[in-house]
Amino acid sequence: MTAATQLGSGERDLEFYGDGITYLRDRRIKGRLIVIEGPDGSGRSTQVDLITAKLESDGHAVATTGLKRSELIGKGILEAKQKLPLGKKTLTLFYAADFADQLEHKIIPALEAGYIVLADRYIYTLMARSTVRGIGRRWSHDLFGFTIKPDLVFYLDVQPEELFHRVFQKYATLDYYESGADLGLSDDLYDSFIIYQRMMAKEFKVMEDRYGLVPINANRPIAEVNADLQRRIDAYLSKIKPSSA
Repeated sequence: MTAATQLGSGERDLEFYGDGITYLRDRRIKGRLIVIEGPDGSGRSTQVDLITAKLESDGHAVATTGLKRSELIGKGILEAKQKLPLGKKTLTLFYAADFADQLEHKIIPALEAGYIVLADRYIYTLMARSTVRGIGRRWSHDLFGFTIKPDLVFYLDVQPEELFHRVFQKYATLDYYESGADLGLSDDLYDSFIIYQRMMAKEFKVMEDRYGLVPINANRPIAEVNADLQRRIDAYLSKIKPSSA
């Protein structure tokens, strides 16, 4: 049995957050899109790797995606971020272009083929970043109206103090933007990081109802978080399998 038929839902229309992309509206998909959101240090990438391995062992075809992975735009974002400070909307538009390219050339084709697509972050991080920098929620929602709605969205919630220890232990430094240094929150980088991460967590809380984000306590050990995520994913996939499977 192929991965596509294992999902068992048949073809369905793409569902966009807004008007979508005109020439993609008639595309039909068989796969599922699952998003793992969360700040740096929350364990997103580790969880995506673990979930991918489990799903593939169960016979599913899996494709992964994430921010800054567009062959067209990805390197440009990294170069632009080195030229500080970068305009608030400029940075968001860079990421939007990166995401649009991946959506058209990677995400939708994989979903058409019946793959489960696992996204290591999605538009929610980009919208939260914009909002805490003073850009209206409506502007961000309209900007990303070309994106498709995922089937599942999990947000890995970690206390800012724990995030700091994880990030500093791994990189021995703090990212300029992930610390909110461009916002002038504090002269102390640690304080700026904590304040910024609290602002981001608050914004994700606001998005839970509107976008269906499921909060996951990621202060726990990796294995516990993974067991929680995999249980929820397995329960969802079991509901969409055909009765004859």
